[in-house]
Amino acid sequence: MKKLLFLGLFILGLWVALSNFKGLATQGEFDSVVINFREDVPTSVISDQLGAIAQQYQKTVSLNSIFSADEHIYTLSGDKAFLDQIKQSPVKDYIEYSEPNYIYHALEVPNDPDYSKQWNLHSIHIEKAWEESKGEGITVAVIDTGVSRVPDLRQTEFVEGYDFVNDRTDASDDNGHGTHVAGTIAQSTNNKYGVAGIAYHAKIMPLKVLANGGGGTVADIAEAIRFAADHDADVINLSLGGGGESQVMKDAIDYAYSKGVVIIAAAGNSNQNAASYPARYPKVISVSALDAAGQKAPYSNYGAGVDISAPGGSETGKILQETINPQTGESVFVGFQGTSMAAPHVAGVAALIKASGIEEPSEVLAVLKQSSRTVQEDPFNHYGAGQLDAGEAVSLALKGQITFRDFFRWVRDNGYLNPRFWIDGGVVALVPKLLMVLGSYLLAWFLRVYFPFAWTSPLNWGLILGSSGLFFLQGIYIFDLPQWPFRVMGSSIPELANSIEGTSLLNPFLASVLIPFVLIALLLGYRPGKLFAVGISLGVASCLTVHAVMNPAVWGMPSVDISRIFLGVNAVLCFGLAWLATKGDGKTA
Repeated sequence: MKKLLFLGLFILGLWVALSNFKGLATQGEFDSVVINFREDVPTSVISDQLGAIAQQYQKTVSLNSIFSADEHIYTLSGDKAFLDQIKQSPVKDYIEYSEPNYIYHALEVPNDPDYSKQWNLHSIHIEKAWEESKGEGITVAVIDTGVSRVPDLRQTEFVEGYDFVNDRTDASDDNGHGTHVAGTIAQSTNNKYGVAGIAYHAKIMPLKVLANGGGGTVADIAEAIRFAADHDADVINLSLGGGGESQVMKDAIDYAYSKGVVIIAAAGNSNQNAASYPARYPKVISVSALDAAGQKAPYSNYGAGVDISAPGGSETGKILQETINPQTGESVFVGFQGTSMAAPHVAGVAALIKASGIEEPSEVLAVLKQSSRTVQEDPFNHYGAGQLDAGEAVSLALKGQITFRDFFRWVRDNGYLNPRFWIDGGVVALVPKLLMVLGSYLLAWFLRVYFPFAWTSPLNWGLILGSSGLFFLQGIYIFDLPQWPFRVMGSSIPELANSIEGTSLLNPFLASVLIPFVLIALLLGYRPGKLFAVGISLGVASCLTVHAVMNPAVWGMPSVDISRIFLGVNAVLCFGLAWLATKGDGKTA
């Protein structure tokens, strides 16, 4: 008894605290409210209520649009205080819900002033990808001329790299090529400066293998590949190449691939019918270049070995990033073109894919290919599997997974833990469910005092399923899987029709003594089954009681008062039925 009393006081205190808590209630901006009248309310009554609102609050109420008439959705100007008044006024008995008419904005457009000039990022649908992934937790090794921390890379996280040309730990850039490549992958973004990068929450590992003239040896490149693999790089970008096959390079690539590293390389800039090395190796993703029109760039290699195409730029539109001026060492925003610029686009998207949960290099390649935009007429393999599409790639990588963004979206918009529901909405979601569960146990305790019976697992399950169901399951959403099993498991028996049909009106057959009566009649001779049915009956009684007090909306009932009487009478009948079923048990516990 003490435990039940403590639990009751805890929930009561929680209810009071949440009802008065204002910290989260101001989330979102709005200057109007939405009122949705119940479907069973006659049009004449709606008109009367709208007139009363207009007269009392001196506000004009109108349909949201010509398409809102059937749904009875109206809007009127107002703030939080006005919304609270509406929820306490007589109109509340006729409405399904009233809520803020929140103002939403376009998502994830970075504030970098020159982002609009990055046609290349728009062409791969990067904003769609950013809604799910920004490369968190992924390290991309840039094996190039080094990388310098220009201003638009200052917020980008770097990990330890190495200069294999000069044998030192400082891998700064003295050419500009590597810094430009790193910018495409992870330029600091949303910093109100410069331009954006693809996987701007990823980390950069700078590995210098090319001297200031742009040349470097196969031995240094192979060592850098092994260094990246041994220092937890997830992706390697090789915007470099040549014409000779090398065993030391192939062995290094095989080693990194065996450790789960995705390796991406530029196909080459000779307009030849074959990718250059190292892009030509089987375990390297070879990237050809597109111009701003989405066509093969004039210089790009094609044909044998090309896996996918990505923006590389041309004279009519180059790839803009911040890098260094090799003559002065100062930072500069400049446009480059080449397959060297195309490869980091794929490396950045590979980082987004890996951050989405895809681990193996072969699976990353499969996602890149399957999500690419196929070019139907491509007899010379200019485009490989197709043109890079970051948005589709991330969507495909996340297929079948629950992401944090999905969970947050549920919490914010649909879940029982959503502050907008249980604070702004007057504690209308979570607390009633807790009251239903607590009420069912209080009824069971009261009945057990006078007619003792065993407190068993079937009884507990009956109390929960009859009163609230596993309500926390209702908001779970998994891509490509039906939601109805979660909605059914998350509903009590009286609320089953609400979850399946998507209505707020209780079904009068389910929200009555009918189901408990049938279950007790069928299971009366089987003791565990009878206790389960008794639990269902008590749970339903508690659920109907809470609804009668807080939300008396029953389909087909002509008024709120009649709905409340109907629910109250059936709640009493359910308790009486449970009492009759346990009356002759005797003391067993």
